[in-house]
Amino acid sequence: MLALSRKKNEAIVINNNIEITVLEVKGEQVKIGINAPKEVPVYRKEVYLQIQESNQEATNAAGIDSLKSLL
Repeated sequence: MLALSRKKNEAIVINNNIEITVLEVKGEQVKIGINAPKEVPVYRKEVYLQIQESNQEATNAAGIDSLKSLL
């Protein structure tokens, strides 16, 4: 993991097309802005994990349904 220090209004650039800017710092909370192409999905990690879990459940359910149709 790369750890960087940034101040308010400072940014980092990832892969020439994603810019992450520190918008505000209040105590322990940091507000960031993300500028990325529309085709690049950007999620909060907890939302991303929920999506992955839902996809896995759907895959498992589809696999069970396929097995039932074979029997």
